[in-house]
Amino acid sequence: MQQQIENYDFAGKKAIVRVDFNVPLNEKFEITDDTRIRAALPTLKKVLEKGGALIIMSHLGRPKGVDEKFSLKHIVKHVSEKLGTDILFAPDCMKAQDMAANLKAGEVLLLENLRFYAEEEGKPRGLAKDASDEEKAAAKKLVKESQKDFVKTLASYADCYINDAFGTAHRAHSSTALIAEYFPNDKMFGYLMEGEIKAIDNVLKNAKRPFTAIIGGSKVSSKLAVLKNLLGKVDNLIIGGGMGYTFIKAQGGKIGISLHEDELMPEALEIMKEAKEKGVNIYLSNQTVAAQEFKNEAETKVFDTHNIEDGWEGMDAGEATLEEWKKVILSSKTILWNGPVGVFEFPNFAKGTLQIAECLAEATKEGAYTLVGGGDSVAAVTQMGYASKVSYVSTGGGAMLEAIEGKELPGIAAIQK
Repeated sequence: MQQQIENYDFAGKKAIVRVDFNVPLNEKFEITDDTRIRAALPTLKKVLEKGGALIIMSHLGRPKGVDEKFSLKHIVKHVSEKLGTDILFAPDCMKAQDMAANLKAGEVLLLENLRFYAEEEGKPRGLAKDASDEEKAAAKKLVKESQKDFVKTLASYADCYINDAFGTAHRAHSSTALIAEYFPNDKMFGYLMEGEIKAIDNVLKNAKRPFTAIIGGSKVSSKLAVLKNLLGKVDNLIIGGGMGYTFIKAQGGKIGISLHEDELMPEALEIMKEAKEKGVNIYLSNQTVAAQEFKNEAETKVFDTHNIEDGWEGMDAGEATLEEWKKVILSSKTILWNGPVGVFEFPNFAKGTLQIAECLAEATKEGAYTLVGGGDSVAAVTQMGYASKVSYVSTGGGAMLEAIEGKELPGIAAIQK
């Protein structure tokens, strides 16, 4: 049975909390962006304020085994400062029984990187490239069997379980999905997870209309399922970034050397056809800022997107495109944005993406509900100082995408069962 963190009695109990402390570190192991740590603080502080003891677990990077550069020991000092209390560190997440047992109310224990063990992800490691199917199957079976003990050990440390790691909610890993079974009556979402679930429900289940989705990025292949699922939910669909050129070419447009996927042109036409049948307005770029070289300092030329000259590559949305999109955005009551509409990593071609961020801030001010998710979209609203001027900024790009696709997220389902 799912509990609510706001009402749960943590007094005298030990709570094991799955957070997403997969933060970027520089060569000196200094945290360069602590957004994910700050996002988890309300949940962590709640346990301590209510008289509980705290056991924090997370992954960091993608280690193939024990690797010092991926050790969570590097973040202990920073987390301690943010939490306002000393933190104990368990150098092996599977050998923390005594430290957990001796933990008193108000104390905090951080476990070492869960992914130092293959059992966290449930995937075998170290297989030879030429391993036979039989060898692969045997290795997978072995990891799955030892995964049960891995989960059981983690669960033995605590009296209740909190999942506050939305960034990994789409993964059926030991610490995000399997461990919840050991706490049938004492499992719950943290505040961050509650906020993410509510934000997604606001756009996918309770959207006020008109509802506009802005989907950008480089490839149609990475967002195909998202586009298809949104067709049954939105009134307007703005398709920007590199993926838009596949749609333009599929309609007979000349796109120069712009990024596109020929094999997905039939899918693009099918999406256009289905949108028309469902009364969904699709907005593609009508004007493009193009360059002959893929670099920030390249000379630019503005084209009608359907008539880009040979040798020129679309790099950003043009002013006319942005004006049209702005009208659509400002006339909407619900707006979902995922993905850049230009080559955002180059400052000279980030204008379109930054202008979308500005439009969302303006729409929010006018009363619209705005949800932003995905690395570059989040970076754009943050860079513009608009993160607090939109309704919600999602912390999990991959998890949010799968939720928009209509998939059940294992990390969420495990708590709601």
